[in-house]
Amino acid sequence: MKKIMSGSAVLLITASPLVAGGIERAPQSLAVLFEQGNYAELSFGGADPTVEGTDRPIEGFYPGGTPTGDVAQGYGFVGLAYKHQFTDNLSGAFIVEQPFGADILYPSVAEGGSPLLGGTRATVDSTTFTALGRYRFDNNFSVHGGIRGSKASGLVSLNGLAYGGPPPNGVSGYEVTLDDAWGVGYVLGAAYEMPEIAARVSLTYNSSVEHDFDTSENIAPGLESTTTVKTPQSVTLEGQTGIAADTLLFGSIRWVKWSEFRVDPQVFTAVTGAGLVDLENTTTYTIGIGRKFTENWSGSASFVYEPTGDDLVSPLAPTNGRKGITLAAIYTMDNIKITTGINYSKLGDARPETGTPDEARAIMEDNDLWGVGVRIGYSF
Repeated sequence: MKKIMSGSAVLLITASPLVAGGIERAPQSLAVLFEQGNYAELSFGGADPTVEGTDRPIEGFYPGGTPTGDVAQGYGFVGLAYKHQFTDNLSGAFIVEQPFGADILYPSVAEGGSPLLGGTRATVDSTTFTALGRYRFDNNFSVHGGIRGSKASGLVSLNGLAYGGPPPNGVSGYEVTLDDAWGVGYVLGAAYEMPEIAARVSLTYNSSVEHDFDTSENIAPGLESTTTVKTPQSVTLEGQTGIAADTLLFGSIRWVKWSEFRVDPQVFTAVTGAGLVDLENTTTYTIGIGRKFTENWSGSASFVYEPTGDDLVSPLAPTNGRKGITLAAIYTMDNIKITTGINYSKLGDARPETGTPDEARAIMEDNDLWGVGVRIGYSF
């Protein structure tokens, strides 16, 4: 069967990042490794999530029912990738992307927000740099692997009645700054291809990446400490196969160990006996179909499903599961390929909680996300 599309065009599960489990915004795909010959690409776009709900009552103290306002901020992204074919069997790639991030801000009471959580904020910025090599054997098997460096920083502020008032009686008003820090991890994987039917299956393991952040906490002015945070390890199974002339079926299963993503600043943990973040592991399923319409135009449609877990969640990650659809159009002209995608995702209902034992402080319902992205590729 004629191979109808290159790997990254159809295995483009989305041209824009998503609000996924934890603070993940992009799936760290290595599809660029499977492009033909030498290849370079630029990707950019943005996402606009809406995450809002209403306060829960506190018996004998607060009646609840106040809207939280929209707590999820829009964000943009940019990515670069370059793949070089050294020999018929050996290739390498370099990828720059922003797979993790957070922009959560609960509007304050003065801004019409929540008395329980108003002013709570989480900001996470990260950029990863991945250097990869791939060796293709003559029996259609290949192996790939490399090193990943990650630079990250973060800020968390806890505000509102849900945090029990200011110290020492509670932690409302608490703020921690995690300064820029680097971490290093690795990538390992293997693939099997059947070019005659445009088939490929690949399995990739991404190790955790440990960052040691210089930390400042406002409840201990002048005290400098170190907070160790791991971005989670993950396993991704991706596949594609031709199912008819000019038609391709593709999909993926991705598991992420979010339970190892802990943020435990020294003073906060000593005062409360717990850390700032406690997340569940996630598994995300994607399936889609790609179709070549003309010599220049192709398109794809894909569906993503992330099952819900415990609906008691961190106020810093106030969603629970998702269902989404992505439509992509691919225009090819000579050596240039332009992919434009749009995504709509329905975000699962969740109940942000605080306290010990856990107490739901709000109900976040009927939320969603729109995302758009563009990817420009050049083969040479």
